[in-house]
Amino acid sequence: MTTLRAGKRLVPVLLLAAALITAGCAGGKKPDSGSGGVAPTEPQKVVLNGAGASFPFPIYSLWFTEYNKLHPNVQINYQSIGSGGGQKAIIEKTVDFGASDAPMTDEKLKEAPGKILHIPTVMGAVVLTYNLPGVGTGLRLTPEAIAGIYLGKIKKWNDPLITRENPGLELPDKDIVVVHRSDGSGTTNIFTAYLSAVSPEWKSRVGSGTSVEWPTGVGAKGNEGVTTQVQQTEGAIGYVELAYAVENKLGYALVKNRAGNFVEPSIESVTAAAAGAARNMPEDFRIMIVDQPGEDAYPISGFTWLLIYAEQSDLTKGRTLLEFLQWALTDGEKMASQLLYAPLPASVRDMVLEALKTVTYRGQPILK
Repeated sequence: MTTLRAGKRLVPVLLLAAALITAGCAGGKKPDSGSGGVAPTEPQKVVLNGAGASFPFPIYSLWFTEYNKLHPNVQINYQSIGSGGGQKAIIEKTVDFGASDAPMTDEKLKEAPGKILHIPTVMGAVVLTYNLPGVGTGLRLTPEAIAGIYLGKIKKWNDPLITRENPGLELPDKDIVVVHRSDGSGTTNIFTAYLSAVSPEWKSRVGSGTSVEWPTGVGAKGNEGVTTQVQQTEGAIGYVELAYAVENKLGYALVKNRAGNFVEPSIESVTAAAAGAARNMPEDFRIMIVDQPGEDAYPISGFTWLLIYAEQSDLTKGRTLLEFLQWALTDGEKMASQLLYAPLPASVRDMVLEALKTVTYRGQPILK
């Protein structure tokens, strides 16, 4: 599995220039222009810059690296700064694409100088990860317990709302250290949308969004920061994308879903959560899939999106970006499971591939 890098960091992908092969030329000399020979030209180097969500950072890093191996002239840089930063960057056009786990609101979209498209890439699970020596993956948490912890009402690990669902575990009389995101975050948007769906008190007191007024806890930046904070703090609990917990060997909870089952976050349980959404996908792809019905649905699941302009200002960059996205949605999707992301349902993928054909340069479609 790809190693996760902590912090706000630019991730350059391999920069290997393609070797120039001179065909039909003896002794390495250029062909005589008078003989009709044409010297081959090196593909134009294209650099794309993106920024945003840390939730998909592991899979995006892998995609950018693998795509560069196939197209050495294409370099894709990505800065993991959170969904709020990704939305701001695409609005201000300081990047070629943004990334977000939270769909942009109508109000945010109006701030942009042009129409922005949401391109779903993969789906993932937001998990409750914890640092409890002797307690591995498998702690059972109900919606009431999760809301109570993040509302600051459940303060000890041996609180009855937790222990009654975990009769086989010796939970300590230890303070719970709540960790949450300090930056604008699509992971926060998924998590707080879930809490708003299952807890009327949370919905009325706190609500949902990429950034909220937390009733309790300490903040950390990015999925990377929350992971590190939980690792270093005994008794801590935090919410991160599944790959971060697995990569760092942190335990994570089974969460009770709407059907009353305690479900482990996995590719299969995220796919189950997306089943209904796939049948009712809106044309702009802005949809949440928390607290979905279904026996096997993991309740804290979400899509993640790349944000691109419907009208591109640079033909070469626009075509390169769209060609990369076509690859990511087909060949790239096959890599998602190795990093614990769920690939898009086939019906959604086909819709997205068609949507890419609507992207234009000077009013003309870029892809044919």
